[in-house]
Amino acid sequence: MEYTIRKMTVLEYPLLSDFLYEAIFIPDGIKPPPRDIIASPELQIYIERFGTSKDDFALVAEIERKIVGAVWVRIMNDYGHIDDETPSLAISLHKEYRGKGMGSNMMKEMLSLLKTHGYKRVSLSVQKANYASEMYRKIGFEIIKENGDEWIMLWQEDRH
Repeated sequence: MEYTIRKMTVLEYPLLSDFLYEAIFIPDGIKPPPRDIIASPELQIYIERFGTSKDDFALVAEIERKIVGAVWVRIMNDYGHIDDETPSLAISLHKEYRGKGMGSNMMKEMLSLLKTHGYKRVSLSVQKANYASEMYRKIGFEIIKENGDEWIMLWQEDRH
C-alpha cells in the first residue's frame, strides 16, 4: 500500500477532531463513546487552537489524496504530561489502515521532525490493553509510570 507522510497544513487542522475521536482506545466488546466526548476539556487540550504554539507539530498519512492518519504533538497538561518542555504525542489511523506499519512510520517521521527542532524527549499515554503500546516500545518508548490501566511512556533521544 503506497502512502505519503507529510506535514499537515493549517487548512487541515480541523481534521484533528476526527482523528482525536479515532484515537480513543475502545476495547473489544465495548460500545464506542458518543462523538461529542471530544468536547470534554481533558480531550480538547489535544486540538484546541492547534497551530498557535511553536510546540504544535502535525503530520498526516495520505493515500491517493485522502488523509487516513495523523500524528501530532504539543506541550500540554494531558494524560501523558511529564514537564513543560516535553511534547505529548497523539496518533490515530482510520481502522482499516491499522496494523500495516503506517503508524510506526508516522511516529518515526514525527520523532525525526522533533529532533530537527531541538526536542530531546516525547511522552504519551496509552491504555495497557491497547495493542499500539507494543509499537511504541519497538520505536523506543519506555514505560516510566503506571496510572491505573494506563502507562505513561517516554522516548528520549540520548537512548537512540
